[in-house]
Amino acid sequence: MMKNARIAVVVAGALIAVSGCSSGGPAGPAGGMVGTSEMATPTGGGAQVPAYAMTLQQQLPAVMKANAIPGMVVMIKSPTRGDWSGTFGTAEIGKQVPMSLNDFLRVGSNTKTMTSTVILQLVQEGKLKLDDPISKFRPDVPNGKNITIAQLSEMRSGLFSYTFDKGLNATLDADPQKAWTPDELLAIAFKHPANFPPGQKYDYCNTNIVLLGVVIEQLTGMSASEAFKKRIFEPLGLKNTTLPVNTDSALPLPHAQGYQFGTNEETVDSYAVPAADLPAALDGTLKPLNYTDANPSWAWTAGGAISTPNDLAVYVKALVTGGLLDAKTQKLRMDSIRPVVEGQPNGVGYGLGIAEFAPGILGHDGQLPGYSSFMVYNNKTDDTIIVGTNLSASPVDGQNAAVLVAKEIISTLYGASEVPGGNPAAPESGSPTPSG
Repeated sequence: MMKNARIAVVVAGALIAVSGCSSGGPAGPAGGMVGTSEMATPTGGGAQVPAYAMTLQQQLPAVMKANAIPGMVVMIKSPTRGDWSGTFGTAEIGKQVPMSLNDFLRVGSNTKTMTSTVILQLVQEGKLKLDDPISKFRPDVPNGKNITIAQLSEMRSGLFSYTFDKGLNATLDADPQKAWTPDELLAIAFKHPANFPPGQKYDYCNTNIVLLGVVIEQLTGMSASEAFKKRIFEPLGLKNTTLPVNTDSALPLPHAQGYQFGTNEETVDSYAVPAADLPAALDGTLKPLNYTDANPSWAWTAGGAISTPNDLAVYVKALVTGGLLDAKTQKLRMDSIRPVVEGQPNGVGYGLGIAEFAPGILGHDGQLPGYSSFMVYNNKTDDTIIVGTNLSASPVDGQNAAVLVAKEIISTLYGASEVPGGNPAAPESGSPTPSG
């Protein structure tokens, strides 16, 4: 059995962001073996497989096996190396159900980039200033007169992230279909003291982005779901991307079943399985829980969106190249990226709702119970990399499962030196599971 007590582990040189959500609701134990396929199913209408893909077809199944990842999809678009997509493993533990590039995924913290994009559009339209205090919109925010919109988007507000509240996690376990409201989430956050004064340092926090969602609704006069649709999804032609309303817990078909080792309370501090249980997790004896149908409303504008690999590929290119903002505002966004650890020169940084994993490799990643995802665009090579898995995190060390896969891809494409150290989405608490 999994133990409730978890030791938070952060390795100072840990690789790439873990910006998924720390909580969700289990739908019951899953059956069957973890990781059933050793080969990818390539796509592309019979075109010659790029050299890098031949390498990845051998390497990625090993990453899956070492981290108990049941299934995943990979999409790489490269004008110089060639495009390649592949599906690996199974969409349902205990069965041979192929993963599909058309599968819908819960994309977790990739949602944060959407929220900050709409905020920047409102700045562009003169409806908002980045140095506006959040108290202008929510007078109940503790010390809100000294917390700016920019600090919320850049993860420098110092506010407590509600996803670390034990009571919230207990409720998610007891009532996985609960439809959470922003006010409920913020009330939980505001019960806790701030972690540090505004602007002092970087600390990944879902409370920040829920507050920005509230601002969006106030200034647009529509729900955040509708604002995202009108301002992002429709302009980019993203027909398979949504931010569900809080009463909608359904994941559209087709989709893989989504898994996670441990309940919400058990994984508040770490997704890593206790050492005594790890062999059983890796050989399939210890089954992960099925989180497919849990209501993601607790993540809302910090992590509740649904998308597909194809849509994410279109979206992340627009995110990085400026397809949703004018040139001035896009430059403002890119110039906002700062190291998550001051003085760290390795390119790992975070800005106004955007992460830089290595110099020129920008985007975000996401993690909700059951699913993990990774999306980046390399503005030096014009490459796009998308990864989606049906496991939230590795039982070995608690890292985002899609990020582990992305590390292997980045190393293969660009060399090991391009794989960054640091963790742009690690919360100050030390947990490697920052939620959203």
